[in-house]
Amino acid sequence: MDGKGRCIDNVFIERLWRSLKYECVYLHAWETGSQAEAAIGSWVTFYNHRRPHTALGGLPPAVVYFIRIETDRQAPAVA
Repeated sequence: MDGKGRCIDNVFIERLWRSLKYECVYLHAWETGSQAEAAIGSWVTFYNHRRPHTALGGLPPAVVYFIRIETDRQAPAVA
């Protein structure tokens, strides 16, 4: 990624990785890579669909995303 605003984008990714490490990775001692993959996949699903985010008014990201898509579909097109 290169260009204006890239440092701001990095903040969001760093927060995601920190949450993943502290809420999932550091709490388990998996014996195989497939166990780690399954647990991390489950955590990502939880993070996107059930975990409330204060920056989003206590809603999970998926809910905010789908509400925005529905709102955009219902808005009349301006020519």
